[in-house]
Amino acid sequence: MEITWLGHGTVQLALPGGETLLLDPWVHGNPAFPAGYELKPSTTILVSHGHFDHIHDAVGLAKRWLPKVVGIYETCHWLETKAVCHCSPMNKGGSQKIGSVTITMTHAVHSCGITENDGSIIYGGEAAGYVLKFDDGRSIYFAGDTNVFSDMALIAELYRPDLAFLPIGDLFTMGPREAAVACRLLKVPTVIPMHFGTFPPLIGRPEQLQQLTPDTRVWELKPGEPVIW
Repeated sequence: MEITWLGHGTVQLALPGGETLLLDPWVHGNPAFPAGYELKPSTTILVSHGHFDHIHDAVGLAKRWLPKVVGIYETCHWLETKAVCHCSPMNKGGSQKIGSVTITMTHAVHSCGITENDGSIIYGGEAAGYVLKFDDGRSIYFAGDTNVFSDMALIAELYRPDLAFLPIGDLFTMGPREAAVACRLLKVPTVIPMHFGTFPPLIGRPEQLQQLTPDTRVWELKPGEPVIW
């Protein structure tokens, strides 16, 4: 499959069979989004939680492409109030198959308020992560925004991810020190770091994580440059 990190927490997965998954879409106003990059039309959009830097473009892109939109129940309810069709709500521990991908929602340690246009913040359920299981037997763990938590060991036991996307920026998520413990708990061979460098306070860097996890491959991607996995 083709993996493209689009800056911050936004990831695009293009599968060999033609499906395209977009996770936590933040395009407009994202200083890390690659200039001039053209998104592939998505068949599935996944939202980990309702903060603006993860849900900002979900409404517009969902109306444009009419994909399945996956999120926790309350976030999907909010999206439906914005006239988003084809929502497919779920909750932690549950799984559903969309297209060829089995999607399991996992826990995350983070908040999930959704900011309305008037600046008010409404309840958006809880923050979550996802395990994506593909037809070839491989699986990806997309952590969303989170701190390390001990039940990552259960994610390793239950789903055995081959690749993990982990936030490392610090301040609003875990930093490299915590992410290194996450790598140990997940027992994942390869980690793609995200949610770093977008703003000056997000000070964690991939090389710091690599120094702390010599037995894990820290695969640093450049925004907008696809890689094959």
